[in-house]
Amino acid sequence: MKVLHVDKNHPLIIEQFNELGFQNDEDYTSSKQEIENKIGQYDGLIIRSRFTIDASFLNKAKNLKFIGRLGAGLENIDTEHAKSLGIFLASAPEGNRNAVGEHALGMLLSLFNNLNKADREVRSGIWDREGNRGIELEGKTVGIIGYGNMGKAFAKKLKGFDVNEVICYDILGGVEDENARQVGIMELQQKTDILSLHVPQTETTIGMIDSDFLNKFQKPIWIVNTARGKCIKTADLVKALQEQKVLGAALDVLEYEKSSFENMFTGNELPDAFKYLINADNVILSPHVAGWTVESKIKLAQTVVDKIKNNFVA
Repeated sequence: MKVLHVDKNHPLIIEQFNELGFQNDEDYTSSKQEIENKIGQYDGLIIRSRFTIDASFLNKAKNLKFIGRLGAGLENIDTEHAKSLGIFLASAPEGNRNAVGEHALGMLLSLFNNLNKADREVRSGIWDREGNRGIELEGKTVGIIGYGNMGKAFAKKLKGFDVNEVICYDILGGVEDENARQVGIMELQQKTDILSLHVPQTETTIGMIDSDFLNKFQKPIWIVNTARGKCIKTADLVKALQEQKVLGAALDVLEYEKSSFENMFTGNELPDAFKYLINADNVILSPHVAGWTVESKIKLAQTVVDKIKNNFVA
């Protein structure tokens, strides 16, 4: 099998493919059009997020048998068209679920204990203990939307914190386990103190967290988002923060992802909602790195190798 790698990943993926007898070609610089022009030569494609794999691209991939994506989701691939062409798709949510669970918990604890604010103040010569008094996880009800690999990993991390309860909502039934009880959306909105998102980006999840959704919560809530930025309408989140319907937010992902994010800081006027976020003491931001650890880089590559090996090597 000839495999084309268009994103750099942990070297074990090429090492193990070599051991399986695959031919590995690496092209990390050519444009999408240049890749599209030669993809017909290949049996496999390994990608992260460099460009989208749309129907036009797939139609040129006459011999493609598999696409491996070293990430949790497949939203940058036209999955329906790929499957109609008989292309096997391998993503790797198992590879970075632990990293996401730890990051979500770390952001939440930092938010609750004002660690970012306190750190900035101490470095500036300010010793404000009362202004940085924290709150505790103990006794809180945590609501998780999306109870797959990532949601389950986060729920597992909450063991030992003596939370009141962990509840989860998912479009699939029967996903609850020993770490979370599955509930309907109304019960989740009634009981939740802390809301954590762990959903993929789909047509139904884009813009899911808006003013209408937030207004249905019976209590002021804290929000953690390590899923996808477009799941939250930023302007509506800011409005809820201003009205104290949301007490604080920990956001590893934003509507403004890398392709547009850096351009916002090159002479352009920042969106008002984003300006609010970066100046708010009750908001913590990170650059989509929840699943981005030294260990997860290895696990992501190994997961994709194992899935392709199981499907294509006797």
